[in-house]
This record gives sequence, C-alpha cells and structure tokens, in this order.
Amino acid sequence: MRVPRLVGLMAVDARETARSRGLFLNAPDRPEFHLTVVEHVVRQYPQPGAEVPRDSMVYVWFDFGEGEGGGGVREPRVPGPPRGGRRRELDQPGDPYAVAGLSSP
Repeated sequence: MRVPRLVGLMAVDARETARSRGLFLNAPDRPEFHLTVVEHVVRQYPQPGAEVPRDSMVYVWFDFGEGEGGGGVREPRVPGPPRGGRRRELDQPGDPYAVAGLSSP
C-alpha cells in the first residue's frame, strides 16, 4: 500500500484519507489530534508514495519545526555581493602556508 499525500489537507480530511486507505495517523505536535479540524498538514512521514503495510502509522505535523518554513526576508540585503567575480582570500603577512599561485607582499 502506498502512503497518500496528506500535506496541504485539513486535519479532518487527512484523517479520512488515511482511514480510507487503512492507515493510522499520529500528530506529535497535537496531543488532542482527534479534536483538530481545520488546521492544515505541513509535513508528513513517511513521504507520499512510500510503500507501507496496511495498518501502518503515518505521522503528520501542523506546525513547522524550529528553523523550518516561514517566508524569509524578501527585500534586498545591503551591502550587496561584490562585483567582478569571485573574491580571493589573501595570505596574511608572514603566513608559513601561502596560497599557491599568490605571493605575499
């Protein structure tokens, strides 16, 4: 049996989809998962399409974990990257291990 795609579904629809395929759902971030209705699944394990035996447990999450998700910063960051190609790291004066092809002043 293949795991269905549950990401994007509301909790009530995810439970029904899993039940109709003979799978069980567990939501580690929702202790009262059976009462959750309109929140949307943002992550699942195993991934959609994974082959699992009937009556397997599928884990779903409704919140992104620490450091995941979110829109990020969309405005330009100042200062921008330097122009003119890649920058080289220059040797420090007196460095015993000089970068090949570069000479220290």
